[in-house]
Amino acid sequence: MDAKGKLTGTTVMVVDDVEASRYAMGTVLSRAGHRVVPVATGGEALAELDTRLRKGTLPDVALVDVGLPDMSGFDLCRLFKERPHTAGMPVVHFSASAVPPAVHCAGMDMGVEAYLKVPAEPLEIEAVVRAAVRNAQLRAGDRALVRRLTLLSETIVTIQAARTLQELSDAAAEGLSRLTGTPGAVFVLDQDDVLYRGLSRDRIPVALPDEDADRAVAALLRRLTRGQAGVQLTTVPAPLWPAGFFRPGVEHDARLALVVTQDGRAPVCLAAPARGMRRVGLEGETLLAQLAQATALAAQPLLMYKVERHVALTLQHSFLPQPHRLPELPGIDVVVRYVPASRQTEIGGDFYAALRVDEGVLTAVGDVVGHSLDAATVMVELRHALRAYAVDESDPAVLAERLDRTLQRYHPDTTATVCLALIDPDTGRTRIANAGHIPPLIVRDTGTADYAKAAGPLLGVGLPHPPATELFLEPTDRLLMVTDGLIETRGTDLTASLEHLRAASSGALPGLDALCDTLLDTFGHDREDDIAMLALRLG
Repeated sequence: MDAKGKLTGTTVMVVDDVEASRYAMGTVLSRAGHRVVPVATGGEALAELDTRLRKGTLPDVALVDVGLPDMSGFDLCRLFKERPHTAGMPVVHFSASAVPPAVHCAGMDMGVEAYLKVPAEPLEIEAVVRAAVRNAQLRAGDRALVRRLTLLSETIVTIQAARTLQELSDAAAEGLSRLTGTPGAVFVLDQDDVLYRGLSRDRIPVALPDEDADRAVAALLRRLTRGQAGVQLTTVPAPLWPAGFFRPGVEHDARLALVVTQDGRAPVCLAAPARGMRRVGLEGETLLAQLAQATALAAQPLLMYKVERHVALTLQHSFLPQPHRLPELPGIDVVVRYVPASRQTEIGGDFYAALRVDEGVLTAVGDVVGHSLDAATVMVELRHALRAYAVDESDPAVLAERLDRTLQRYHPDTTATVCLALIDPDTGRTRIANAGHIPPLIVRDTGTADYAKAAGPLLGVGLPHPPATELFLEPTDRLLMVTDGLIETRGTDLTASLEHLRAASSGALPGLDALCDTLLDTFGHDREDDIAMLALRLG
């Protein structure tokens, strides 16, 4: 566009079988500063477009005579519009003879931009070409904006579904790359100064930036976002911006969109090559800022979850005795395991206990329904309540009743399952009370295993609990108590899972540690729930 606002330098294809007319039209357009591509027939026009498509030099507009020798101008326009790469190219029809209004209207419906009656004044020809190109550019800009908004919406949906900060960073980086057409990098610096980095897939996955580069980015984020409110767009020149995040080993100036989470504690950064961002212009930068804001909003609950999960896990480890710190239990050998859920999943309320009581040894495995810090807190209360009640009461059924009342009184909206077993080491007499839990497995060294016939309502619903089930353990028997996190998987039938557990237990090598390790190897990888496990035998 020149100083007077006129479009110049555009490429115009002129399709006319009359050489004199083609020359005259081309001369007018050339004098106006346009490049002219003259062709005589529709077939030549299509061939020329194919050649130019390969070179990336398609015309900006086509002026087409209505009456061509091999096809009509309307047929040629239809062929242009049917081809994806030329569908957006504006077409102007011209004719030296009058065109009936119905035919003219049909051409407009087919996508013709305008109609010229020739001969025409040079100013009119130039004005029609200018208007056709400008309208096409506006439409292309609108389509590009709609496409970018659609990509932005799709990316926001993806990052909101992320279950971890790493998934969030990867999804945001990929969305950034699709929005800008450049390599993208996304960083989230959490409260513990752990940097999560996502790189778009169009970056060649070799020679990843090293820890020094990550430390440099973390230091930049802390400095640039100190006291910040809202989204900040800034450019960091190389070499202040480390090499390799956009292209392996290559330095780039980086255009950054910086924002902090709502609590102001975690910086979020979206980064792209500054040169590439200049190409997308103001609208692209606006979308970049919106994506940065959406990424920070999606990061907030994940950061809060990380803190809460850490607190819940700390509670679990603090109140569940570690295997090497189990109390002395005369006449009983006990092995325990606790495995937290995978990092993508909240910690639940699984627990185990092994206590010396007046009538022998009391063991328990339980699970507070629900996840997160609330479940872990209730777990601690139930475990302490059990220890307190067991000071003067050993009957598992009575203890189950008391735990039920405790849960109803102090946590009326919470339920839990628990299995309690009282073992007399001298005789092997074992009494079991089961409140909605997986029944214990009696695993014999003969290679068989069976569930104890013990059942009852879960804790917190106020239903009466049946008397304890009584059985006798042989010196070679192993008693296994687990929480359902070991076997429960979405979409899997519980009966089949219980049978799988029984079969795996019966096939385990002798010994308590071998039994627990076999089951964890069989079931315990990347579980959606935490796992508590207790195995014992007469010592």
